[in-house]
Amino acid sequence: MPGHFEPLPGGGAAVALDDVEISIIRSLAVQLMEIIGPGPAEEAGGDPLAELFAEGPSEPPSDPVLRRLFPDAYVDPEGAPQAQEAEEQREHSAEFRRYTENDLRAGKRDNALAVIRSLDGLGPAGEGGAVLKLSPEESRRWLGALNDLRLAIGARLEITDEDDSDLLFHLPDEDPRKPMVMAYLWLGGLQETLVSTLLP
Repeated sequence: MPGHFEPLPGGGAAVALDDVEISIIRSLAVQLMEIIGPGPAEEAGGDPLAELFAEGPSEPPSDPVLRRLFPDAYVDPEGAPQAQEAEEQREHSAEFRRYTENDLRAGKRDNALAVIRSLDGLGPAGEGGAVLKLSPEESRRWLGALNDLRLAIGARLEITDEDDSDLLFHLPDEDPRKPMVMAYLWLGGLQETLVSTLLP
């Protein structure tokens, strides 16, 4: 079990994590929540009606991490569109973003918070590590958060495809990006084994 998720009888997943691993995942989840930012209710002093009637932004975020987490919905997969098509795509993306981004942000915040709370509920890690046991619902929240963490780190490392991550894997130890690369790869391993526990 150390270092990877295993299925639990009846559903859910378990993984043994040591104190350093717990600290890393918790810290990354907190940073993710800070990057995503507060929701409309928090910005309006906790008014739930503000969240209900708030429209999201219409422009893509300037931060590359947020652009990776909240990409434009309408993008031509074939490459650069003609000027008129590009303008239509921008308009459709802006409209889609306005009505969906707040909910998407809330979901990502909730997933990150679920990770933090489940780690905070662990006892001290013993010799074999503390065993984190997740219900099926908690497993899905963890899966979403692990995916978001990898997207965020990948954006900071400017990873656009698997070839980039393969090249980064061979960085010399003195390269300042090395710790982020190792975290990216380690989270990928956790994500992959968690996916396998959710498969029927």
